[in-house]
Amino acid sequence: MTKKFLRDHCKQLKLYQTPYLNDTLYLHYKVCFLRIENLEEYTGLRCLWLECNGLQQIENLENQTELRCLFLQQNLIHKIENLKPLQKLDSLNLSNNYIQTIENLSCLPALNTLQLSHNRVQTLQDIEHLKECGSISVLDLSHNRLDNPNILTVLELMPNLRVLNLMGNELIKKISNYRKVLTIRLKQLTYLDDRPVFPKDSRVACAEAWAKGGREAEKEEREKWETRERRKIQDSIDALTAIRRRAEERKRLK
Repeated sequence: MTKKFLRDHCKQLKLYQTPYLNDTLYLHYKVCFLRIENLEEYTGLRCLWLECNGLQQIENLENQTELRCLFLQQNLIHKIENLKPLQKLDSLNLSNNYIQTIENLSCLPALNTLQLSHNRVQTLQDIEHLKECGSISVLDLSHNRLDNPNILTVLELMPNLRVLNLMGNELIKKISNYRKVLTIRLKQLTYLDDRPVFPKDSRVACAEAWAKGGREAEKEEREKWETRERRKIQDSIDALTAIRRRAEERKRLK
């Protein structure tokens, strides 16, 4: 990743030849890259693509203080580090690497989206740092090695967590009524794994009823919702019928 390569690359892609004028830099699928380097002059970057290279370390990003999105998926990275200068970073993708421990992210006050699928995160201790990352709203931990249901005690302490993906982890098999339990314990969720969660819909209400009184309470709550839905449908039909009657009455009086 030499300075000459970067200049020629920008020219080829019809980007600015003056480095600091570029807000996006596409350096993905350059498998010859083993290090992040020579980006000192690219101070205006807001989005940096480094996907699918041979990078082994997060480094040399001290001058990218305007960066919002950093794409480092499909590399050879083992450790989350050297991100403190990126105070405006909103989205970080580290999927398909070799990361075992979530760390050094609490220094990023604007971090909203963290993607860590297909890594080696396994234990409760590996994710405890998330308790200090209150800004994270979207968290993808799918296809890791998580096997301890107690990780929910950490996720419960993430006040802004709205979207969570845990698919492909062993812990799903260890939590009875998995989706109901997570819906109840993580009340702010709007999306879990591959399906949305609607905070006011019948599924959530039924899950909460199940938690309080078991299957009978769940059945009773579901019947209540079905009755409400039937009532809404009937009310709509009645309203439409009334509109038609008024229209017919106006025609008759003309």
